[in-house]
Amino acid sequence: MNTATLRLGVLASRVRFEEKCILAALERRGVACEQIDPRTLAVRAGAPWAGPRTVLNREVGHYRALYAASALESTGTRVLNTAAAAAVCGDKWQTSAALVARGVPTPDTTLALTPDAALAALEQFGYPAVIKPLVGSWGRLVTRVTGPVMAAAVLEHLAALPSPQSHIVYVQREVAKADRDIRVLVVGERAVGATYRRSDEWRTNVARGAVSERCPLDPGLTELAVAAAKTVGAHIAGVDLLQDPDGRLTVLEVNDRVEFRGLQQSHGTDIDVADAVAALLIEEAQA
Repeated sequence: MNTATLRLGVLASRVRFEEKCILAALERRGVACEQIDPRTLAVRAGAPWAGPRTVLNREVGHYRALYAASALESTGTRVLNTAAAAAVCGDKWQTSAALVARGVPTPDTTLALTPDAALAALEQFGYPAVIKPLVGSWGRLVTRVTGPVMAAAVLEHLAALPSPQSHIVYVQREVAKADRDIRVLVVGERAVGATYRRSDEWRTNVARGAVSERCPLDPGLTELAVAAAKTVGAHIAGVDLLQDPDGRLTVLEVNDRVEFRGLQQSHGTDIDVADAVAALLIEEAQA
């Protein structure tokens, strides 16, 4: 199929660095692409949709991304990543459960259905531990607890929140690591590049000021990252990993609408993440 005949869409309410790079990469490849703002999107059940038949999901908000993908897929539109992948990646427990089921190494995790149950579980689980919201990004509301008094204070706050989802507590054992984690960007079952993310604090999110440094891709890192992305059904994924002092790798999270500014800048012109994403989107549209 001639790429000039393709009509693609990028679903995004905000056009950030990553979306600009992807749109530019598609333009260089001679492909017509339009931004679809999900804030103006309405899809009628059982009715045809006049928009592009292949759409890249780059919406920031988890629930809007999830339901936009589901709605578009109901019209026969191909969405990357799929609604199923967004549902797993966007929920930390669903991600952990999927990784454990497939034998992918991941931190010891407990899900407690109430804050009281979480406090009791922590007594067996041990400290230090990390309490995380089920849905969230950029390290927000992630809390490291070092003992029962601190844990009780955090869980008391969660119990007072109005949302029932806030009362379901996701707890992970803290993994001993250096002052960095690793992000591997996977596109179409291929590891495109990796970066170390260093920070002066224990959270290593770039959004919180962490610095990205180029990380060499070795076979072990590549194999684990690709396996994690396949486990959650993500064609495009940012796989976050930890490495303990003995060198063992553990998959922490898989991001389905991954930001890659830091990774791209750390590699310079040696890789082109946006072009890899554009190539995969074209390949899927032509399939």
